[in-house]
Amino acid sequence: MTASLYLGLISGTSADGIDAALVEFADPSATAPVRVIAARTTPYPDDLRARVLALATRDAAVALDDYGTLDVEIGEAFADAARALLDAAGVAPAAVAALGSHGQTLRHRPHGAHPFTLQIGDPSVIAERCGILTVADFRRADLAAGGQGAPLLPALHAAVFAHATIPRAVLNLGGIANLTILAPGHDVLGFDTGPANCLLDAWAMRHLGAARDEGGAWAASGRVDAALLAVWLRDPYFSAPPPKSSGREVFNLDWLDARVPAGLAPADVQATLLHLSARSIADALRAHGREASEVYACGGGVHNAALMAALRTELPGVRVDTTTALGLDPDYVEAVGFAWLARARLAGKPGNLPSVTGARGPRLLGALYPAPSRPRSR
Repeated sequence: MTASLYLGLISGTSADGIDAALVEFADPSATAPVRVIAARTTPYPDDLRARVLALATRDAAVALDDYGTLDVEIGEAFADAARALLDAAGVAPAAVAALGSHGQTLRHRPHGAHPFTLQIGDPSVIAERCGILTVADFRRADLAAGGQGAPLLPALHAAVFAHATIPRAVLNLGGIANLTILAPGHDVLGFDTGPANCLLDAWAMRHLGAARDEGGAWAASGRVDAALLAVWLRDPYFSAPPPKSSGREVFNLDWLDARVPAGLAPADVQATLLHLSARSIADALRAHGREASEVYACGGGVHNAALMAALRTELPGVRVDTTTALGLDPDYVEAVGFAWLARARLAGKPGNLPSVTGARGPRLLGALYPAPSRPRSR
């Protein structure tokens, strides 16, 4: 396939900002099938992030006017992030074949009588503001086909990171952690393992007034409560078999407050939370990893040195590295993934993997929002 430019946008479960990547794709047989032309992260303004997180809590109630306004505001923020990236790269919108926008997840409920997933960030606004054909709403077609609607990036991981003879795993450390198992001779397997950063971030915000525990320094100052960790690990989610996916509506401060004994020092809770993330990931790899000997991590959690160290301790004999070693910046793998999914949609190719999501079959993912002939100025 002739190389083309695509742009991917996502704000993940942590809701700390918008990752944008401008990507050139080549034939899959090429030595470097993906080349990131430019990438950047645009943080949400504090007020916008606070409103997103308030709506993402399990029992949040919102007026329809407030919801509609936030949907457009997030769309405008995504458009601004895309335009800023193109301006910095010196690339005209006309040079981009399509823009893939994941949006901002507010709810992900793949179970029950009427499964649904909800992302906001009006794609019509993005197409209008950017002047680029926009592909969005990637998850619901898979849910309609009986799948989890997540995770969606194992297809990219398989195309870019798989090795012909070495079983390996790709680990995304966002708010939620998810694993992709790439084992030669087997179908791709992928699923959410549980919390990566979401509980750590929420606890840090409550007790430090900070969006995150930088580098895991606060967690490293605390003591792991082994008995409490064992109680947390008995949550049914961790032992449930794949396919499975989760989000902030499950693992949040309500979940934590119901499970923290009175009198435990906040730093000790943070230390135990960090080991909950590391242990649940390691347990999932041991249970389903098909003897993977290499794990390559991406997402914001790669900057938590204490978490990465805990993972290496939990996985002796396994190489634990970041996707930098495989040629992709770990901060932008997800944004690259939604550029890749936009490309698949334009090519008429399925974007989901039924072996990952549990859907009844391959499905085209994403709806198309055509670009206007004259995009609106900022």
